[in-house]
Amino acid sequence: MSKKQTKTENITSNNKGFSLIELLIVMIIMGLLASLVGPRLFGKLGMAKEKTARSQIAMLMTSLGTYRLDIGSFPSEDEGLTVLMKNKSNHKKWDGPYLAKDLPIDPWGSAYIYKNPGTHGEIDIISLGLDGKEGGEGEKEDIGSWN
Repeated sequence: MSKKQTKTENITSNNKGFSLIELLIVMIIMGLLASLVGPRLFGKLGMAKEKTARSQIAMLMTSLGTYRLDIGSFPSEDEGLTVLMKNKSNHKKWDGPYLAKDLPIDPWGSAYIYKNPGTHGEIDIISLGLDGKEGGEGEKEDIGSWN
């Protein structure tokens, strides 16, 4: 035997890797895990967005309550929620800003709807949910300051 043959034999015998069957088995196991875990995680995502919307609405209601204590009334619909950040009406008693950060948008990327007078209370703040339309069920359901 020559030196070339022994070197080639040593190189090929030391090459260790995964066979095609081993790779397929790993891919099948990963697919099964993803199919079992994935739907549960996406269900939690919808609930998390709903909870976020509810907490943001509660924060806005608290800020509006503070605004009302200073000014004596809630902002008009024309003034909207932006009056919590800037004194658009030049009220002398305005002692804001009433929010620590910028005016939030709902978890689905839409602005909150502010109604004065409200249909469910003195004022209403509404998120239209996933579909951005009134009504709906599940993730598409409206979330309001009254519920």
